[in-house]
Amino acid sequence: MTLSRRLAAEFAGTAMLLAIVVGSGIMGERLASGNDAIALLGNTIATGAGLIVLIQMFGPVSGAHFNPAVTLVFLAKREMPPRAAMPYIAVQFAGAILGVWLAHAMFAEPVLQLSHKARDGLAQGLAEGIATFGLIGTILGVRRARPDFVPVAVGLYITAAYWFTASTSFANPAVTVARSLSDTFAGIAPASVPVFVAGQLAGTVAALGFFGWLLKEEPPS
Repeated sequence: MTLSRRLAAEFAGTAMLLAIVVGSGIMGERLASGNDAIALLGNTIATGAGLIVLIQMFGPVSGAHFNPAVTLVFLAKREMPPRAAMPYIAVQFAGAILGVWLAHAMFAEPVLQLSHKARDGLAQGLAEGIATFGLIGTILGVRRARPDFVPVAVGLYITAAYWFTASTSFANPAVTVARSLSDTFAGIAPASVPVFVAGQLAGTVAALGFFGWLLKEEPPS
């Protein structure tokens, strides 16, 4: 595939992912009558299911990263050149923001917003580090053992991580920045973004080191 087609796939896929995340959050909150657990459950199911489909849809074209952390891992592993990785990251951020705006438009919300939902504290950053560590590990481990199962594995992992992490597992810098532009159920206050992104990058580095060592193929002795 040409780089332009790969970038188009990353842009469209990331936009659709954020439309799912934010749109299902709005729908869940409206239908749950104040029950945050029910709203989160609806948000979780839609996100996990959507990820499986989007990775299947766009994976053959771009690899379906939809996440700067994932792109940085493949850059570090030298499976992707910088001339492709940097544009990937740029379109992921742009697509994520567009997806948030589309979700707002679908639900007749103001398109331009800023979140007021604070998600502060070191515990939140730790949660994002763990969430991202697990996501990268899922991709690297399952990709080696059962590449065809990666879409399902990623969708299931994120579904679980919504509930076992204190942060509800953003695990994605582009998603984090885009969700700061939504004052809805899925939003995050802009002031909370740095600790989330720091946790995500720390989790990415830790996963790259640990799983790089764990899955390294040793020459026969």
